[in-house]
Amino acid sequence: MVFENEKKLLRIIKYTPTIFVLTITIFVLTASFWDNKKKFEKDKEKIRLEYIQKNEELIKQRVYEVYDYIKREQEYTELELRKTLKEAIDTAYNISNTIYQNNLDKSKDEIKKLVIDALRNVRFNSGRGYYFIYENSGKNILLPHNKELEGKSFWNHQDAKGSYIIRDMTNLLSKNDEAFYEWYWYNPTKPDVQRKKIGLVKNLPQFDWFIGTGEYLEDFEKEVQERVLRNIREIRFGNNGYIFVINYDSIYLSHIRKEFIGQNAIKNNDTVEIKKVIEDLIEISKKGEGFYTYIQNKKPDNEQSIKKISFVKGLNNWSWMIGTGFYEDDMQRAINDKKEELNQEFRDYLFKTIIFTCILILFLMIISIYFSKILQEKFKKYQNERTKQQNIIAQQAKMAAMGEMIGNIAHQWRQPLSSISTSATGMKLQKELNILEDKFLIEGLEQINNSVQYLSTTIDDFRNFYKPDKNKKEFRILETINKVINLVDLQFRSNGITIIKNGQDVKINSFENELIQVLINILNNSRDELIKKDKDYEKLIFIDVLKKQKNLLIQIKDNAGGIPIDIITRIFEPYFTTKNQSQGTGIGLYMSREIISKSMNGEINTKNITFDYEGKSYEGALFEIIIPID
Repeated sequence: MVFENEKKLLRIIKYTPTIFVLTITIFVLTASFWDNKKKFEKDKEKIRLEYIQKNEELIKQRVYEVYDYIKREQEYTELELRKTLKEAIDTAYNISNTIYQNNLDKSKDEIKKLVIDALRNVRFNSGRGYYFIYENSGKNILLPHNKELEGKSFWNHQDAKGSYIIRDMTNLLSKNDEAFYEWYWYNPTKPDVQRKKIGLVKNLPQFDWFIGTGEYLEDFEKEVQERVLRNIREIRFGNNGYIFVINYDSIYLSHIRKEFIGQNAIKNNDTVEIKKVIEDLIEISKKGEGFYTYIQNKKPDNEQSIKKISFVKGLNNWSWMIGTGFYEDDMQRAINDKKEELNQEFRDYLFKTIIFTCILILFLMIISIYFSKILQEKFKKYQNERTKQQNIIAQQAKMAAMGEMIGNIAHQWRQPLSSISTSATGMKLQKELNILEDKFLIEGLEQINNSVQYLSTTIDDFRNFYKPDKNKKEFRILETINKVINLVDLQFRSNGITIIKNGQDVKINSFENELIQVLINILNNSRDELIKKDKDYEKLIFIDVLKKQKNLLIQIKDNAGGIPIDIITRIFEPYFTTKNQSQGTGIGLYMSREIISKSMNGEINTKNITFDYEGKSYEGALFEIIIPID
């Protein structure tokens, strides 16, 4: 029967690889074919959305470029204006100073008249710029565009915003020799209302005067706007791309059709529902920016009505709407070209796939036949070596298990052996000094005996840990905790550590020795952290026991400062330790969790907490053991 089974197995080895390779190849290539077919169809459906998105990003970028260009021009022009004002004031100051120096033989009033006469008719900035002079008391000395006000005091004069202009100027000049200032004044060319002005004033100390000049903001902005619009009108991209600018009064400032410039956009009837379109675009611009779709009556290159998508952005300090867009027919041509390109790619892919499939199937069949023969030979060799290999593997498994057990036992023995050594050394030293008391001798011997008993039971505890026939026994939890404290008390007291226990003495039916191992592991971890503290540090460990519904809760906390956040989630991992290899193997807390979860059907958790004790606040780690009570 065994021989027949092996013959069947040999036939499977011989034919299965070929059949499997053929099946998988056909399946994979068929799936790939249909997957690519679906992908091509989806790609064709996505082209329109992708084209719209791409062009929306493009027109948005172009509008932003123009917007940024205007902003740079605004900043640069204001700097240039201030520079022009500075040059003009320096010129007036030099003229005044030269007249003063060249006419020291004349009276002061004669020199003042020469200065006033010299500056009265000076003009600059395309004829808009002029000089004014005031005494520091506020009396006007020179005001070329309004001569009848010369000689009057402007000390109490306020502009449209309520600012005392002359007072502000004299105050600035009391701190600096010259200063820039912004105020509102009547523009000689538009004297209807006061308009914002930027000016520069400078002290003429030899006359107790100050001289100044300025420029109306709207005048220099108008020059900037005209220069900017000239440049924008020259921008072209693609066949029909251009930038349009409309102010918030619906007047075209820039457009590809020159006849539109200066005209009301609504009256030009450039789009379907023109009034609504322009109002919507202006509203979008006032709020910031956005896209808008509408029907344009005439496309620049063919005079046909066509759908258009535009992006507009508001330049609110000039009340401008800046925008551009793209047309649906341009988009459709690009979509059709892309679809045809995808169709050709798919046809090419289909042809190549068929050729590749045929070659691949032939190649894989040859390979599979070749390897099936090799597998047959390997199988025969395997039959001869199978028994030998199974024995070797079994032996290795035994050795691995033994090695792990020895490691676990070594970890559990380390602390009791250290306790025995400490107790014996302490008694020997006291005996040599003739100070050994019977009480300390008895306590030390009891500690050694308890540790030896614990060592004796440790091997049995670990050996029985995974056996299903382990026996439970009934014990009281506080008695068990007392056993644990007795085992570690000498070590802990010698390091200044106080263990404080309290709670209910609950009766439990479980594995006492294994629970002792868990408690000692947790206490030793707390001890290791507390030892790192200063000698005068109050070192405390609390053990609290309570019954909660059908569970026994054992809480162990210390005041060692807590577990670092970056490792708190890893402390129960096997072989994870922050100690030197000579001090710990990283198996203690791992074994503790294994004992609680597998032997006692419970759970063990940890976290960092802050707590109060005798009026003081402490930080530390809390280990909580939860064991179901039968």
